[in-house]
Amino acid sequence: MGYFAVSFALGITARNCGLHAFQAFLMSLLMVASAGEYAAVTLIASGAGVVEMIITSLIVNLRYFLMSCSLTQKLRPGAPLIHRFLLPQGITDEIFGLSVSVDGWLNPFYTYGMLIISAAGWCAGTVLGVVMGNILPAWVTNGLSVAMYGMFLAIIIPPARKSGFILGLVIVSMAGSGLFAVLPGIRQVSSGFRIIILTVLIAGAAAWIRPIEEAEEESGETGRKSPENESILKSVEQGRTEGGQL
Repeated sequence: MGYFAVSFALGITARNCGLHAFQAFLMSLLMVASAGEYAAVTLIASGAGVVEMIITSLIVNLRYFLMSCSLTQKLRPGAPLIHRFLLPQGITDEIFGLSVSVDGWLNPFYTYGMLIISAAGWCAGTVLGVVMGNILPAWVTNGLSVAMYGMFLAIIIPPARKSGFILGLVIVSMAGSGLFAVLPGIRQVSSGFRIIILTVLIAGAAAWIRPIEEAEEESGETGRKSPENESILKSVEQGRTEGGQL
């Protein structure tokens, strides 16, 4: 619902800029980024050149490079290379947050499932915004868009309740984001660069203060198999094969 509401407003903006339904649909399908698409539509309306549009969209969406690099590290070693190319295509802030919070290795089809649902709502809302125009009252659109913030809360609250350290990081992140929005000289930095700077600084400090031990990564929830576990599993499988008729 949150994706639909935001993209519906985007579709109205695209319509006012002269885009027809298929053009707006294609833009939403290939980019899947609200800030990037709004920037692109604004540049289209101002008659900007193609190169300027590409550079601006690249800068606005630059944070997704960081998210994609981080998310591909959660794939199981030996995962097909195609997943490392497909996953970043549909990365959004919400999908990244839900995917990266999965315990252990990430099953790429978990993210694909979220992507199909969110992209369908995003593209449908964009098309209907172009076709139907401003048919929904503003209070309805604003109400539906609250679902997006609800998704963020659902990502943040559970781990913050389990760990005081994570709760502290959340508070520091919110405070840093607020300062970046009001401090002179810094508030002129684009939202994409703000996210990148804060992520690198806060995540880097957190990793230095409380690193994850290598031994911890190689056991438990990560699902990596030691040589001893491999031997046990082979014995179990052999026993199943020999006793299969039972």
